[in-house]
Amino acid sequence: MACAPMHNLAPLVAVAAVFFSLTALADESDTSREALLCLKSHLSSPNGAAAFATWNSTSPDFCSWNGVTCSNQSQSQPRVVVALDIEAQGLAGEIPACIANLSSLARIHLPSNGLSGGITPELGRLAELRYLNLSFNGIGGEIPPGLGTLRRLLSLDLSSNNLHGEIPLLLANASSLRYLSLKNNSLSGSIPAALLNSFTVREIYLRKNNLSGSIPPVTRFNSQITYLDLTGNSLSGSIPPSLGNLSSLTALLAAQNQLKGSIPDFSKLSVLQFLDLSYNGLSGTVHPSVYNLSSISFLGLANNNLKGSLPPDLGNTLRNIQVLMMSTNHFVGEIPGSLANASSMQFLYLADNSLTGLIPSFSLMSDLQVLMLYSNQLEAGDWTFLSSLKNCSKLLKLNFGENNLRGDLPRSVADLPKTLNSLVLQSNYISGTIPLEIRNLSRISLLYLDKNLLTGSIPHTLGQLNNLVVLSLSQNKFSGEIPQSIGNLSQLAELYLSDNQLSGSIPTSLARCQQLLALNLSCNALTGSINGDMFRKLSQLSWLLDLSHNQFTNSIPLELGSLINLASLNISHNKLTGKIPSSLGACVRLESLRVGGNLLEGSIPQSLANIRGTKVLDFSQNNLSGAIPDFFGTFTSLQYLNMSYNNFEGPVPVGGIFADRDKFFVQGNPHLCTNVPMEELNMCYDSSSKRKHKIIIPMLAVLSSFVALSSILGLYFLIINVLRRRWKSNKYTDPSYMELKKITYSDVSRATNNFSAANIVGSGHFGTVYSGRLDAKDTRVAFKVFKLDQCGALDSFMAECKALKNIRHRNLVKVITACSTYDPMGNEFKALVFEYMANGSLQSRLHRKFDRCSDLTLGARINIAADIASALEYLHNQCIPPVVHCDLKPSNVLFNSDDVACVCDFGLAKSLRAYSSGAQSDSKSMVGPRGSIGYIAPEYGMGSKISAEGDVYSYGIILLEMLTGRNPTDEMFTDGFTLRMYVNASVSNIKDVLDPRLTPEIMEQSSNHTLGTHEHKTSIMDVCALQLLKLGLLCSEESPKDRPVIHDIYSEVMSIKEAFFAMSF
Repeated sequence: MACAPMHNLAPLVAVAAVFFSLTALADESDTSREALLCLKSHLSSPNGAAAFATWNSTSPDFCSWNGVTCSNQSQSQPRVVVALDIEAQGLAGEIPACIANLSSLARIHLPSNGLSGGITPELGRLAELRYLNLSFNGIGGEIPPGLGTLRRLLSLDLSSNNLHGEIPLLLANASSLRYLSLKNNSLSGSIPAALLNSFTVREIYLRKNNLSGSIPPVTRFNSQITYLDLTGNSLSGSIPPSLGNLSSLTALLAAQNQLKGSIPDFSKLSVLQFLDLSYNGLSGTVHPSVYNLSSISFLGLANNNLKGSLPPDLGNTLRNIQVLMMSTNHFVGEIPGSLANASSMQFLYLADNSLTGLIPSFSLMSDLQVLMLYSNQLEAGDWTFLSSLKNCSKLLKLNFGENNLRGDLPRSVADLPKTLNSLVLQSNYISGTIPLEIRNLSRISLLYLDKNLLTGSIPHTLGQLNNLVVLSLSQNKFSGEIPQSIGNLSQLAELYLSDNQLSGSIPTSLARCQQLLALNLSCNALTGSINGDMFRKLSQLSWLLDLSHNQFTNSIPLELGSLINLASLNISHNKLTGKIPSSLGACVRLESLRVGGNLLEGSIPQSLANIRGTKVLDFSQNNLSGAIPDFFGTFTSLQYLNMSYNNFEGPVPVGGIFADRDKFFVQGNPHLCTNVPMEELNMCYDSSSKRKHKIIIPMLAVLSSFVALSSILGLYFLIINVLRRRWKSNKYTDPSYMELKKITYSDVSRATNNFSAANIVGSGHFGTVYSGRLDAKDTRVAFKVFKLDQCGALDSFMAECKALKNIRHRNLVKVITACSTYDPMGNEFKALVFEYMANGSLQSRLHRKFDRCSDLTLGARINIAADIASALEYLHNQCIPPVVHCDLKPSNVLFNSDDVACVCDFGLAKSLRAYSSGAQSDSKSMVGPRGSIGYIAPEYGMGSKISAEGDVYSYGIILLEMLTGRNPTDEMFTDGFTLRMYVNASVSNIKDVLDPRLTPEIMEQSSNHTLGTHEHKTSIMDVCALQLLKLGLLCSEESPKDRPVIHDIYSEVMSIKEAFFAMSF
């Protein structure tokens, strides 16, 4: 009977066990729910909290919440949260420590959001964590060392954040880590040696940080590293020979560092496909093993100090090579004939070396797109190499400039592939004539044949090249008339025919070139009148109009005053007569006006008081009379005024430029006098005293000989003064760049091979951009040499110096130093030295002028949009004082070797200090800045002051252009119909306006760290493209007040970017 009670208790014990088990399950569920709600409370979503729409305490099943994945159902185990997937949902805020209460988490995937703050160290408690991706956020602080203690962690992606500090040693020693991406941060310190000696790590991405020190040696020969990216840091020292033991390596990328020494033996890297060591200071000869890497498809050794010759069997050993970049080194000898066997070649860069001999055949390179051989000592021989290129059906760009080709230009030049859009043969001693068959190059947009010995007439068939944008035939021996067919080139923006022997008149058909920005016909034998009606129709002329040193007669046409955006007008040294037309006063953007060396008469028109921003005025060697206008003294930008050898009379004005004898010239005007002592002028006397006249007049005869002697001495001292002034350098150095490293004219001349045409990488309104190196040990840089004979160039130089003095940003082209001096002829010389942008401009990429990326994917365009927005957000909101760019357009967006978009050209940039302080602004500098047609905000045309909203408008137009592929100045946009109207009318059917070249972007992701897939990629792409188009429309609203601010724009673009790149996970 005593056991009966115990037997009766058994059911009760079982019920209690079930009760406690259920209680434990409930407690576990409550903990997970509370942790998720805690996470929600610390994060927010600007998109209507869509990410957390299902996350609430009233929903009992947290496993069904958006982005939450739980373990499978089990009777004995509670369902626990094992994964969080919330990508590109606009999340903001800092990840809280309570996330660690989700103790079973194996996957955290939160990329492409707006997360900030630091990484909570509590993540180190998640013992089950295998995958962590927080990339493309705004997370700062240091990497918690505790992440290295997670023994199950396989993949860690913290790229594209604001992390700083060093790479934790514990992380480098992580026991299971296979994939590590820390690229695009601000990490510093050295690379832990343990990272390159890990037993488990396969892929390491450390590009674009501030890492320094040397690359650590590899001491464990069983390392499994397959991908090592160290690009864009400050790593120094030599390349460790032990890297050659990483036999599983498929990619070794260490470009854009400060590595020295020689290239080690890489013979064991049998599966290496990508080797990029460009933009370092490597020297010596290339190790033979590099030329025997049979698996390699990309070999980048450009911009180093490497020497030696290329092996004869190069084309046979590198049989899979697609990209060979060896430019800007010291290679000598011939280009191996075997290179013709590299049939997979697409991009071949051997420029800027000392290669000699004949250019070989390229007939087997059917996929060749870009061939850069400029700036060598190569010869053409019988020009058969040119014929061989006709088999390269994908060819886009050829540059043989600055070589020693010589001989007559063969007719085979017309047999080049029709895909060709850029041909550069300048500075090659080429003779003969341009064949009529040149018309076959139907897609050519850039044609440079200048600085040769070409003769005969300019072929009329050039007028059939309808896509031609730049035609440069200067400095040859062309004769005859300019063909009327040139007027058929409706896309022509730049025409350079100077320094030839052309005769006849300017063809009236030129009036049809409505896109013309620059026209230089100087130094020829052109005759007749300057056709005013023709130039009235060329309203787009804004860079340059140079008709100097010809034989034009009659008067200056009134219609030149209709070129209201023109920056530089040079009609000097002709036979022009009559008066200076008052209509020139309407050209308020003029920075340089030269009318000297003619037969002009009359006085200086009062209307020229309107060209207050001019820098250069030359009225010398005419028959002009009257008084020198006082208003020239009020031109604060004027740097050069030449009134010499005319018939001006009366006193020389005082103040302004007249206070600086180094900047104005008045000799040769016998009736001028001065109230301030000048060596070449008499003093002005007061005629009110008759007594003084009675004394002075008899003395004139006595003093005449003395005056003659004084004139001679004055002329002598004037010559001495001028020579002294011309040879004096750096006297007027602008304070905005005084603290930078000073360089001389000789430095720039030497670095650019005496301003060789082969070194030219671009030409703009105010300057020409050359590439070169200041020192043999320096990396390649870009030199922007300002065209000081064009109006606005000097202002542009000063504006860029002031704007670039204190700004530094990843998406702004970096200025290195400046040069302000005189050349050996005494002419003023100004240049800026910039970081070299190796990959062209957005303009060239969008409109098929660039060698690598003419067909931009949607992903690439979204990245570019984000880069530009980032630059503007910095200029408008982070600079003190804020800076407005004022000339944002695709040609001012350049790409560095990492294809990061960088905004350049601050020649029109303005500070908003006056507005932020409430001070009265300078109307001259703050109202109506020059912009570019198609991109300039409409309110500027009505005289409104500059503003950040103006940049926003330009950005909006760029967005629309990137998505549609259409230029805002396209011929279809006439009679008030604009690109914005075109997009707005069809935005509901996006495929009607999208650039047909857009193709889906497939991001490269390793299968070992991609744990999820996305469906309906095409629809996601459409949504992203539509969002970007709508943003472009919003930014380009007519009224400035209707446009968003750049901070909101940047956030929106980043959200679009995050959503787009989410497709790859």
